Amino acid sequence: MAQNTVEKTSRTPLTLLGLGAMGTALARTWLAAGHPTTVWNRTAARAEPPAAQGAGVAATAAEAVAANRLVVVCLLDDASVDEALSGVDLSGKDVVNLVTSTPGQARARAEWARERGARYLDGGIMAVPPMIGVPAAGGYVFYSGSAELFEEHRETLAVPAGTTYVGADAGFAALYDVALLSAMYGMFAGLTHAFALLRKEALPPTAAAPLLSGWVGAMAQSAQRSAEQLESGDYVTGVVSNLAMQVAGTPTFLRTAEEQGVSPELLTPFFELMRRRLEEGGGEEDLTGLVDLLRR
Repeated sequence: MAQNTVEKTSRTPLTLLGLGAMGTALARTWLAAGHPTTVWNRTAARAEPPAAQGAGVAATAAEAVAANRLVVVCLLDDASVDEALSGVDLSGKDVVNLVTSTPGQARARAEWARERGARYLDGGIMAVPPMIGVPAAGGYVFYSGSAELFEEHRETLAVPAGTTYVGADAGFAALYDVALLSAMYGMFAGLTHAFALLRKEALPPTAAAPLLSGWVGAMAQSAQRSAEQLESGDYVTGVVSNLAMQVAGTPTFLRTAEEQGVSPELLTPFFELMRRRLEEGGGEEDLTGLVDLLRR
């Protein structure tokens, strides 16, 4: 028992600002792992669950920041960080910002922290609150910014979820975060259209679900091939289903949507990009060339 007590008290202490669903999950996990944790939230009642678990509760953000060197921020948005930390002394602090932001906001926040004498690490959480503290769930956090800060606190940061450091540029974590979520929403758009097509028929959605998830999962493997094509600049070698053939097939998708009484609005923007790339001479490519089209 004495040995266990020593192990727990030797864990890195930290401050956590923000106790929404994600912040509460983070606090619970760090406390369960034995990290002395000071919390602050604008709505004081939200601090009651972590307090019952042993957290120290600060009356103000400044008091919370003063309590520990490592300060984790999990507030609503970038503006909330300004509001909470305006005038707060950050000298000598290690600030880990888990607020969802844009790459530009993250870079500006890194400079803001540097000017106030703090080291800075930006984070993009690739998990939902129930995944926090559950290694088997597969959640992780992208981190970018101070490599020294990351290495020093890697073990502590890995308690709630896996860690993936993506570079010294503070904007990279946010960029990866939004890129992956953008791919997710594209997938959701496809699933939405697919279920809409099936909806008016006597086809149970639960029967279609495993077919859809299996197919989408298999097609997602093309990400590696697209990445290799983008790096090499060769979009045609080894292509099986070229763009010309795919564009020729798009009227079938639109006609099926019409027959099923489904709006094609989730498909038509992508089909329009395909048509434009074909007109520019990309008929022998697959879909990778659309990346360049979007960047213009």
